Amino acid sequence: MTSEDRYTVISADCHAGADLLDYKPYLERRHHDEFDAWAASYVNPYEDLLADTADRNWNSARRLAELEADGIVAEVLFPNTIPPFFPKSSLMAQPPTAEDYALRWAGLQAHNRWLADFCADAPGRRAGVAQILLNDVDAAVREIRRAREAGLTGGILLPGVPPGSTVPELHSAAYDPIWAVCDELDVPVNHHGGSASPPLGDEPAARAVFMVETTWFSHRALWHLIFGGAFRRHPGLKLVLTEQGSGWIPGVLDMLDYYHGRLVAASATAEAKFGAGLAESMGKGPSEVWRDNCFVGASFMRPHEVPLRGRIGLEKIMWGSDYPHDEGTTPFSREGLRIAYAGLPRAEVAAMVGGNAARVYGFDLPLLDAVAAKHGPLVSEIAVPLTEVPPGATSPAFARGGSVRVW
Repeated sequence: MTSEDRYTVISADCHAGADLLDYKPYLERRHHDEFDAWAASYVNPYEDLLADTADRNWNSARRLAELEADGIVAEVLFPNTIPPFFPKSSLMAQPPTAEDYALRWAGLQAHNRWLADFCADAPGRRAGVAQILLNDVDAAVREIRRAREAGLTGGILLPGVPPGSTVPELHSAAYDPIWAVCDELDVPVNHHGGSASPPLGDEPAARAVFMVETTWFSHRALWHLIFGGAFRRHPGLKLVLTEQGSGWIPGVLDMLDYYHGRLVAASATAEAKFGAGLAESMGKGPSEVWRDNCFVGASFMRPHEVPLRGRIGLEKIMWGSDYPHDEGTTPFSREGLRIAYAGLPRAEVAAMVGGNAARVYGFDLPLLDAVAAKHGPLVSEIAVPLTEVPPGATSPAFARGGSVRVW
């Protein structure tokens, strides 16, 4: 069997992190006493990080074996466990206060150092996403350079900036040094779903509101960077929006183009007054920016999203399994691929399940093709429509129905 008979699958959305105490060696020694005190009193609020399966986040051998069994040969690694001095997952945490910043920054740097070692344990098969904070832009720039030199090829995780944050909004020119270094080093800027929502509480209604709003808050990074002119000033900048769905993209681009047209109109309308200077500062229109600079970590695409692939851009879409999350497709990723992509041309499927991610994150495809020759899903297998959801599957990829959402 050759790699020609199988797809090379790269998951553009996976999660990993160290066990709590295992971060200590990656902290600067001056923080060790504070870490010991913090760790002794910290109570982990996440059931999945307390379960017997939690070691999938850091057990390299188990992770490789489970992903290979699932047909996946490489992955982009977002954070999952609790880094030092954080109250909860850093992906969901609010920007730190001035008092919290120093220790939390030390904690994220420890995660980045751990992640570099974790990626080095499986050469060429893990693209680690480095974490930064926005409170100190110069420090963030230094960490981006250091992380790239350390072998983290997944780019950076752009923190969310909910309304009312202690740091400037993402459209601010204050972040230009970050966009500049990412452009210079060809470092993708990743913005993951769930990372920009404001605190809402824990009542049933609050949880429902979170589900309704969380992807919209994550999408805001797109129009902030577009209207803020980041892509005009740094034309090589790459923005990846991950685990936010993909069906919303054509409609939102239409909406952004509409507002762009109204705001830069030559006529002396009341709306055009709001757009004074906008055309010069942002350059291209939103759809052009999407075409030239943006990508989507579509995670487990659902069938109703797939017909929009031409409008989204076939070369933009990167499938992901979301391992090891309960909402991920593991261990049924082959079935997840079938329910989305059965019946599509082989070249299109190959691009969405691996080729695009290889290009964005710099994976060595010939190296991965050799691994896929043994572990990748058969092309003939993925071509067969899925008629029965596997018992025990918990991913929304298999949910019945589904329609394109407003966002």
